[in-house]
Amino acid sequence: MPGKVWLVGAGPGDPELLTLKAVRALRAADVVMIDDLVNPAVLEHCPLARVLAVGKRGGCRSTPQAFIHRLMLRYARQGKCVVRLKGGDPCIFGRGSEEAEWLGGHGIEVELVNGITAGLAGATQCGIPLTLRGVARGVTLVTAHTQDDSPLNWQALAQSGTTLVVYMGVAKLDMVREALLAGGMGAGTPVAMIENASLAHQRQCRSSLAQMTEAAQAFGLKSPAVLVIGEVVESGALTRRELKEVMAIPLTERVSPR
Repeated sequence: MPGKVWLVGAGPGDPELLTLKAVRALRAADVVMIDDLVNPAVLEHCPLARVLAVGKRGGCRSTPQAFIHRLMLRYARQGKCVVRLKGGDPCIFGRGSEEAEWLGGHGIEVELVNGITAGLAGATQCGIPLTLRGVARGVTLVTAHTQDDSPLNWQALAQSGTTLVVYMGVAKLDMVREALLAGGMGAGTPVAMIENASLAHQRQCRSSLAQMTEAAQAFGLKSPAVLVIGEVVESGALTRRELKEVMAIPLTERVSPR
């Protein structure tokens, strides 16, 4: 009998952000195929599994997608429980749906397990709400890097009134800035550039849209990082230090009785 493939989101980096379902899949795994951006600490949940690194990073040597497909298929046909462990969420710029469709077409059972995406976790750790009444009625997740280099409708994004979260944009800061300015977004729109979301060494740099390239260069911004663009960045939310102070207060003192 063929095995099963789990396409699991490992979250943005903090191993405590794994879901219980992700942990259950890892404990059952015979083979774990792990991406570069997954924190190795999560492997404590699958100590007996065979771990294969199949990472993909922009500008770096990467494992071909066709090879990853064939590898998952091979182990599943051997009756193995395979976990394809991805950073963030497998269906947010993670090719999860592509892999599920390909495996399903070859008769392999697939189950997807959501993970917390870096844009959400990074913003939260910086005290930034991606939506806020009276400020931002929605959030739009986009990537600055596409496989075929096809352009996004930056004018529509600039005028959407939503918070923009841009993935894979560090190498294209100039393009993102110029496209949004040309599309009508205000030069003073606040921007947060968040590096290594949710990890202990997470860093953030805040700027305006017009100055974000210079600010990122002075800050030494490096990938992996996400850009959060919109008024919520300066909405008066708690800073990361203030969030830690609040979380240090006992729950009984933080929550008022009804």
